[in-house]
Amino acid sequence: MNPFLLAAVIVFCFMTVLFMIAVFIKDNGVADIGWGIGFILVAAVAMESSGTLFPKQKLLMFLIAMWGVRLASYICIRNWGRPEDFRYAKWRAEWGDKVLVNSFLRVFMLQGLIMLVMCLPIIVVNSTPRTLDLRSLYPIGGGLWAIGFFFEGLADLQMFYFKDNVAHEGHIMNKGLWKYSRHPNYFGEALMWWGIFIISIPSGQWYLTIWSPVLITFLLLKVSGVTLLEKKYEGNDAYTDYKRRTSTFIPWFPKQI
Repeated sequence: MNPFLLAAVIVFCFMTVLFMIAVFIKDNGVADIGWGIGFILVAAVAMESSGTLFPKQKLLMFLIAMWGVRLASYICIRNWGRPEDFRYAKWRAEWGDKVLVNSFLRVFMLQGLIMLVMCLPIIVVNSTPRTLDLRSLYPIGGGLWAIGFFFEGLADLQMFYFKDNVAHEGHIMNKGLWKYSRHPNYFGEALMWWGIFIISIPSGQWYLTIWSPVLITFLLLKVSGVTLLEKKYEGNDAYTDYKRRTSTFIPWFPKQI
């Protein structure tokens, strides 16, 4: 089967199963928990079906597995025993009696489409045995991914412990990495996918794989990440002050105001 078609079938089936689970437990947050696992599944099948096993494939599989397991574990622990995420709860109320069809198409299938585009580096690396003479890009891409993994993992951990302390309720997190960026976890996420893109360049189809980091960076900055979360804090004086002092995305020293 064509590797792109195979990936599309896997993503469709996986997201459909997640949708069925979400219907059963009445919580579309399952999509967030399953997000990283879906990439691992695509990467594993793509590598198995390639008929080859080059170091570039092993490296990419390792990075995707590390990212996916950490992310799924973190979101599962964070959401355990809590109500449905505010985004999904809001949409559930807005969609009313059409919640099932909207959830399937606008949550699970839409995320599946995004997943498929982001999987382009994975598909290309595993379906292209030849490699351009650019092997030096592997450690560069791997190093960039490692920096991103550090930022996302540490930022998530810092935020988890901050929110877990009842004394911090109503306060704004502005310590640790959050002192230098309002969204250090999103910065790390984007950095990891740019690293994966760099690893895919020697496979010779960078014009396809570049859409993966471009898409996730756009979504994090303009759609479901920075924009959506900051809208939640509109009118909050403490956050407005934090916003004036702190870099939006790329970590930098706070402004002295």
